[in-house]
Amino acid sequence: MSIRENYDLTGKVAIVTGAGDGIGRASALKLAEAGASVVCGDLNEEKALETVKQIEALGKRGLAVKCNVTVEQDLVNLVDSAVKTFGKVNILVNNAGGGGAGKENILNLSLEYITKTFTLNLFSMIILIKLCAPHMKADKYGSVINISSMASNMVSHDMIIYGSSKAGVNQMTKYAAYDLGPEIRVNAIGPGAIKTHALGTVLTPEIEKKMLAKTPLGRLGDVDDIANGVLYFASPASAWTSGQILFINGGGTQELD
Repeated sequence: MSIRENYDLTGKVAIVTGAGDGIGRASALKLAEAGASVVCGDLNEEKALETVKQIEALGKRGLAVKCNVTVEQDLVNLVDSAVKTFGKVNILVNNAGGGGAGKENILNLSLEYITKTFTLNLFSMIILIKLCAPHMKADKYGSVINISSMASNMVSHDMIIYGSSKAGVNQMTKYAAYDLGPEIRVNAIGPGAIKTHALGTVLTPEIEKKMLAKTPLGRLGDVDDIANGVLYFASPASAWTSGQILFINGGGTQELD
């Protein structure tokens, strides 16, 4: 295949959760630029609609769906909406997630918080894969990209539940890849510290300096750094790649401790 063919997603349909901003929006736009129609799920429907407007400005098709990934019926509706509008599903980017931020003191944890965080970061991904897999198998092309975290592979204070849930994402990715081949590839990306709006609310020059102390490439990540990884896993370029976790983190760890 030519380089263009390796990254051509013309005729493919993608679902991206948390597509209203940050890594989710960048990934949705990257997939659309490569030719895919993109279903943008987000808790904030207005943000999802804005992403769709940007997709349409590229001359591609998009659909905004309000979706709380911790509600199973919302996940069903997300996939049903994709199939009703575009006829199939080929690519799933499990991006929505959250928690951690150094606030998880083990002595203060509740079962409610633990369950909520695992539902958001891990359980919802499993359910969406379950819902999308039959459509991917029917079309004989499927790629699942789970957004994990550098926290899944390191230790830091007060991130025990977030880090554990993301470590679960890594292992789940390997098991799902084993179960769903050959029609479906399942991979994960573990981002390092990415310059998103959320990080921008707490980032100071002092914090950034600490983060870069163990970062060989000398800068924090941009959302496009992750979206480029998503494109690789979504496209034919990764046709013989499954069950892998790719850490995109500037070559190091952006630690605060």
